[in-house]
Order: sequence, then structure tokens, then C-alpha cells
Amino acid sequence: MRSYRKNSHSKYDLKVHLIWIPKYRKRVLTGKVAERVRDLLRQVCMEHEVHIISGKVASDHIHMFVSYRPQIALSQLVQYLKGTSSRILLQEFAHLRKQFWGRHFWARGYMAISSGNITDEMIQHYIDEQEGEPIDDNQFLIDSTL
Repeated sequence: MRSYRKNSHSKYDLKVHLIWIPKYRKRVLTGKVAERVRDLLRQVCMEHEVHIISGKVASDHIHMFVSYRPQIALSQLVQYLKGTSSRILLQEFAHLRKQFWGRHFWARGYMAISSGNITDEMIQHYIDEQEGEPIDDNQFLIDSTL
């Protein structure tokens, strides 16, 4: 059975697979650095009530599959994960400060892949089956004559 998380006004099951890399895709996530990154990411997730389903620290990238609350934007979650870990890693490891000058440890982007067990077609079919007036896509367009 599917388990939903809930708070006072909603039930949800938001899951996403996140991937990001160190700047220049350098292979620096090894040994003590990899252990510290893992611990920092766990700490940030606990602070923001994000459940880590699985994850992996490879030598040149991070994979995390997480369940998060609807009150936090995905971009904000990634900002917390990357920003906190970058700041602390550069403070604690002098050899990283030499390789990653300018206080930037992680590359700018990230990849986010949402997870679910229904397809777009299944959602469309469900909506079509509901009672009520059908909504035309053009109804949501802004009228330029106003």
C-alpha cells in the first residue's frame, strides 16, 4: 500500500531524483570529503523534514532520491543542499579551497526527475471521466482586449 505523508491540511507523496556535480566535474568526492558530504546532506534533509529514500555519493556527482514537503519549493531544497554543503566543505577542507576558488564548489545546475506511478494519459483520462463542464485550454489564456 502506498504511504502518504501528511500535515495539518494536506496529504502528499512528492518524490524526486536529484543529481548534481562538483564544478568542472572534478573527482573530489572521495574519502573523508565523501563521508562529510553524505553527513551534511543528511543533516540538511533532517532540518527541512525531507526523507532520503536512497542516495549515493560518487567521485564526481551526487544522486539523491527524496520525498519532500509541498511547502518547500524544489529549487529551494536544492539551494539548501548545495549551499550548506558547499560552504562547510570549503571551510573544512583546505585542499578544496585551492581547487575551487571563488567560494563555488558545486556546478550551477542540477537535474530533477519527478517520480510517480501514473502517466500523463492516466491523469487526462481521470479528468475526462469527472462530471462537470469541460475546460477548454483557451479559457486560461489572458484576454488582450481587457
